[in-house]
Amino acid sequence: MARLVRHFVEEPRGCSYLAGVQASLEYRLMVDVSPDELEQLMIRGWRRFGPAYFRPACVPCGECRSIRLDVHRFIPSTSQLKALRRSRRFRVEFGKPKIDPERLALHAAWHRTREDSRGWEASQLTEDEYATQFAFPSSTGRECAWYDGERLVAVGLVDVTKNCLSAAYFFYHPDIARLSPGVGNVLQCVDLARELGCQHVYLGYRVEGCASLRYKGLFLPHELLEGRPSLEHTPSWREAASSASTSSE
Repeated sequence: MARLVRHFVEEPRGCSYLAGVQASLEYRLMVDVSPDELEQLMIRGWRRFGPAYFRPACVPCGECRSIRLDVHRFIPSTSQLKALRRSRRFRVEFGKPKIDPERLALHAAWHRTREDSRGWEASQLTEDEYATQFAFPSSTGRECAWYDGERLVAVGLVDVTKNCLSAAYFFYHPDIARLSPGVGNVLQCVDLARELGCQHVYLGYRVEGCASLRYKGLFLPHELLEGRPSLEHTPSWREAASSASTSSE
């Protein structure tokens, strides 16, 4: 059973996704969270990094919309299928998250491309930081490691429960960027969810005004969560209209 260590809403700050907008997150710091407990959080729009469970708490903005795919209804586009085929040239190992110099170096190389192309602040995770964010002991956390021969080229972090697979984080070497690995990762998550018997793949938040997140609306059909339901209220997911955006991958 989950043990709540701390529950708070952070002070408003500049939004990372939309210029001129104030943002804040609601946090639950918890340990010993069971798969069923995590699933109840996920269907209400919560995400997880390590022991931190969070969701937007911005007022009055509601641009961050929780998005999910029904794996039995989702139909990939032609371009998405091409990205999936390109991703299948790599060997994928599925298991518990690991920490080693190869993963730290891969994350650093990927992050530098975001610093250059999207103005992200410089960041190079230490081993302890990586362990806390991506390899914190969890009954649901898993890693999809992509290998080109013996070379690690991408890492996807996911959470898996009985009915849900949450695509939490994905990073890859700049050398494979031309292959649209982000799109390939989503399609591989859909395939994995079907294999594991999960109903939905959760993709985090769609923000139409943010180029790096808008592409999520291209996975069709998809559902969006209505509002920010509490644990005492039944969540409502509605199928969304098609997005005319183009992928940023």
